[in-house]
Amino acid sequence: MSMKLAALRKAIDRLDDEMIRLLNRRAEVALRIGKWKHANAGEVYVPAREKMVLAHVRKANRGPLSHAALMAIYREIMSASLALERPVHVAFLGPSSTFTHQAARVRFGGSVNYVACETIGDIFEEVQKGQADYGVVPIENSTEGAVTHTLDQFAGTSLKICAEVYLRIAHYLMAAGPRPRIRRILSKPEVFGQCRNWLRAEMPGIDLVPVSSTAKAAEIAVREKGVAAIASALAAEMYRLKILASDIQDMSGNMTRFLVIGRSYGKPTGDDKTSLMFSVKHAAGSLYRALESFKKYGINMTKIESRPSKMKAWEYLFFVDIEGHVEDPKICRALRDLKKHCVMLTILGAYPRSLEASE
Repeated sequence: MSMKLAALRKAIDRLDDEMIRLLNRRAEVALRIGKWKHANAGEVYVPAREKMVLAHVRKANRGPLSHAALMAIYREIMSASLALERPVHVAFLGPSSTFTHQAARVRFGGSVNYVACETIGDIFEEVQKGQADYGVVPIENSTEGAVTHTLDQFAGTSLKICAEVYLRIAHYLMAAGPRPRIRRILSKPEVFGQCRNWLRAEMPGIDLVPVSSTAKAAEIAVREKGVAAIASALAAEMYRLKILASDIQDMSGNMTRFLVIGRSYGKPTGDDKTSLMFSVKHAAGSLYRALESFKKYGINMTKIESRPSKMKAWEYLFFVDIEGHVEDPKICRALRDLKKHCVMLTILGAYPRSLEASE
């Protein structure tokens, strides 16, 4: 080993010592913040503050580390700090290694406790009962549209949306053995549909076997010879499978948006969204007049979905996302105007716009 290389490695060791010292000092401050939150009945997870920290990290970064690399590092630093304040439980649509699990880890990191649920309704129930502090649920996909099961759950809960996560959906072919020995491929039926062209071109004649989840597919691929799974990169990591082909989905821009649900929502950050649920009178022009409230005050509506109210035939609930926070003055004025045209109006949440949405 040359003297120059030895000196560089000693410099790395000194920097590591300094980083460990500073990280522990940061953790001590986080503990003090946690005590203040506990004394003042504050939420342990504060998305507005999280966004502020990550924005500061981006601004301060001068390289050579990329923004994405630093975001990943700080995600785990903040996750460890959150776990120090008190144990945090996050419910997700299981089993482990699903895309909902992956989205939850993007937002909460690896240091919190995760609770796998069988259905979206179970996630809401876990948070409602206090068995979980937060839940992560899918709300819409860029190619398949709204997740109606999630929308329906909001009609019967007091829980609020406190954050959002955008996750790029990428599928991977994985197995315990080499690719030439594969005789069957397991995954969800929807995943086979999203990878149809690749499978036809690259794996002709291979049996495609549908199973209940991509995680189940990975679990079976570990045990059985000649079996591969199509699942997420997280599944390959958790089940220690070899990735044989990456990004095999036919559409590269497939994104799913997830919501974080909790008991309350936070304060404005200056770059927020507000989600609403409302119903209008069953009369001609009622919806048009209600939506005019947003146009009147120059508010951009980014999403609208309708679902049957389930209380009366042919009456609907409308789910709307708008830009801005419910506490912004012009949003307040628009909502006062909107309420005049509504039979029912509920604020589902107000939360920071996700950084992933702009990447």
